[in-house]
Amino acid sequence: MISGMSIWTAAASTTAARVDLLLVFLLVLCGSVGLLVATLLIFFCIRYRRRPGQTENPPPTRQSHLLEWFWTLTPLVALVFTFVWGAVVYCSAFRPPAEATPVFVVARQWMWKFQHPEGQREISTLHVPVGRPVQLVMISEDVIHSFFVPAFRLHMDVLPGRYTSAWFEVTRPGTYRLFCSQYCGTNHSGMIGQVVALEPAEYQAWLTNSAEGSLALRGRQLFLQYRCLSCHSADAASPAPNLERLLGSHVPLRDGRAVVADESYIRESILQPSAKVVAGHLDIMPSFAGQMSEEEVIAITAFLRGLEPGQTPPRVEDFPPPLTTPPIKPLEP
Repeated sequence: MISGMSIWTAAASTTAARVDLLLVFLLVLCGSVGLLVATLLIFFCIRYRRRPGQTENPPPTRQSHLLEWFWTLTPLVALVFTFVWGAVVYCSAFRPPAEATPVFVVARQWMWKFQHPEGQREISTLHVPVGRPVQLVMISEDVIHSFFVPAFRLHMDVLPGRYTSAWFEVTRPGTYRLFCSQYCGTNHSGMIGQVVALEPAEYQAWLTNSAEGSLALRGRQLFLQYRCLSCHSADAASPAPNLERLLGSHVPLRDGRAVVADESYIRESILQPSAKVVAGHLDIMPSFAGQMSEEEVIAITAFLRGLEPGQTPPRVEDFPPPLTTPPIKPLEP
């Protein structure tokens, strides 16, 4: 049992190496300062102790401003250097590269659900390629969970009603443990999983063998199923904003603000459309809260992620969508 335990957890991601290096530096710095203070304390206790028979007081010591400046500025420089280093490591751990592959994660009591952009779905097991950055876009369906992979030095809370994001790049193939590190209910200890890192060729073979149709295709089907096309038709008669090349763009609002159209903005626009109304448009979109699941919202987001100009499906109705809600006419007697 003890022979299988390891004091230092394996490092299997690019972030893990940087975090470990910072940790070693902190251990060496704090250990050196602690050892220096303890050594000087013991030395001064022995060197300046009161000898037997000594009755007179020791002479007053001379104040040294140079020594005070030294023990004030030296720790300050070391702490500022450590802070800057830690801030750089922290920011880089949550700023994914532009080429990172998005994987959507939905947490619920007590499992992890993963959706790949190619359409593959997994429960409590995540397959990823080695040497390729992977971005996790995560949300919870119930309570607060926490995505924790010790070998990647990756830890991020997963919140209900809000997307959180993290990324990693695996450096070597293997199977790594996944935990929920936030107490989330009775079976919290059973909310575990694994991340399986494969070589690029093996990962491509896994994608082929586990193909279910792309997530964007599923989003296109939902886009048509929920009749989003009736208003978001991208033609001249459309009463709703054009959704082509929406993700990542700046959207002006009726209140004068401008927001970035990220995954959180799209989700809020679907479930709470009145929260941020686009400038030049009416607040006529109905809410889909309680009608769409988180997986369906994710699929529509994946569809919009790759929607280029001219790719919006054509409307099939022979009549234009309503520009305003028609008034209710009273019944004639």
